[in-house]
Amino acid sequence: METPLTPMDFARRARKLYGDREAVVDGDLRLTYAQFFDRCDRWSSILQQLGVGPGDRVAYIAPNTHAQLESFYAVPQIGAVLVPVNYRLTPDDFAYLINHSGARVVCAHSDYLAAVDGIRSQLPRVEHFVALEGSPAGWLGYESLLTEGASDFTRPTIRESDLLTINYTSGTTSRPKGVMITHRNAYMNTVGTLVHEPLACADRYLWTLPMFHANGWTFVWTVTAAGATHICLPKLDPRVVFELIEKERVTMLCAAPTVLISLANADEELRRSARRGVRVLTAGAPPAASTIERLEGELGWTVTQAYGLTETTPFITVCEPRAEHEQLSIAERAVIKARQGVELITSGETIVIDEEGVEVSCDGQTVGEIVVRGNVVMEGYYNDPEATALAMRDGWFHTGDAAVVHPDGYIEIRDRLKDVIISGGENISSVEVEGVLLRHPAVQEVAIVGVPHPRWGEAPHAFVVLRHGAVATADELREFARSHLAHFKAPQGVTFVEELPKTATGKIQKYVLRGGRAAIAKQ
Repeated sequence: METPLTPMDFARRARKLYGDREAVVDGDLRLTYAQFFDRCDRWSSILQQLGVGPGDRVAYIAPNTHAQLESFYAVPQIGAVLVPVNYRLTPDDFAYLINHSGARVVCAHSDYLAAVDGIRSQLPRVEHFVALEGSPAGWLGYESLLTEGASDFTRPTIRESDLLTINYTSGTTSRPKGVMITHRNAYMNTVGTLVHEPLACADRYLWTLPMFHANGWTFVWTVTAAGATHICLPKLDPRVVFELIEKERVTMLCAAPTVLISLANADEELRRSARRGVRVLTAGAPPAASTIERLEGELGWTVTQAYGLTETTPFITVCEPRAEHEQLSIAERAVIKARQGVELITSGETIVIDEEGVEVSCDGQTVGEIVVRGNVVMEGYYNDPEATALAMRDGWFHTGDAAVVHPDGYIEIRDRLKDVIISGGENISSVEVEGVLLRHPAVQEVAIVGVPHPRWGEAPHAFVVLRHGAVATADELREFARSHLAHFKAPQGVTFVEELPKTATGKIQKYVLRGGRAAIAKQ
């Protein structure tokens, strides 16, 4: 007998087994799983009354609140498709994503009502606008509708191949692409995550990662599958993070490396009194070994790195801990933990290939592209067959990430293919140079990009954010890099900046830095 693989089955199980356990904490609001799913069911019923049916799109613009979390159940369980929108975008971006996805309903947090009101004339296909807080003029009130609604709704037949969500990429070099994730994709990633990063019903998970980002790396369903507690965090602030970790007895969180850097460099009083034993899953960009070393050595946390993309639901590898790693020093383990790791048990086949499509040697030196095929790979890009065909060719999804494979089989990213710096015919990994500079005691963040060079064609240039109160010169940082790297890899120039440009998910926008590289090269 076969039944569809869908994360909605995790809701069924959690309601049955964990109904009286605390499911959600959002400020002063506390909900058991029974109460949480009753709210989800009521909203499903309201959506059907509003005419939403299987295949229809419902867009949400909201931070990490209980209402946003409810969307990941209420919308899919009626066969509709959720479109979680990056709330940090501009109103024009909102209009593009809403129109491109074909959303019939837009639900927005109070912080974004004015932005949506300003683009209503550009949204001809949207039939209903829902305010997730309050009942302002021209908006349906989410909470008031829930109060009036009934919990009975019509459950359609859901196939595992049906669309679950459309998640838009960051669109750093072109218009964002709509990644189509199926019920099967999300189910498989959730199960694989639980195999490699187990959760139990006693765990308390802090939402430091945006739920819109690849469906919160599917933790919107993973936490529920384990019967653990969701601790909502609408706005990321290091002090609030540490306070909630202590107050709510948090045991786990997910965060991009940029967030980990902010936590590792928080006020000393916060770090000194931090709750120990917190488990951290990081992904989104290669973390520096120095950041991992500080979190584990100073805070007593355990950091695990996973790797993937929105297009792979998202995880395809995890830096799996092994017994032999326990015998290493914290610094030595941090170097290994900075690698992207090995295939998840459910993600499929992940390899690194050269330009001829041949697997590279496991020598830790030969660079190739990471490609993957398996059950977590997206259905394709919504309404974009050309981009789909380009990314998914020869039976593989091509990630665009350049990596090596170590003798133990662990994959390590060296760069995005487009970010590899070619200087005098030699390839330079910006990630490698960044990792070295992050070990300098004055450096908090750094990005390396290639700039034009009259002799070598291209040379690395460093954009550096210094720690608060720290002082360093460009010459000092260049010499520090030269003492730890082959000299041709050291940055030719250094620019000190207050902050680095980043996407809403914490990735450094190197194309922005490269945009001014011609001027830099003339300095």
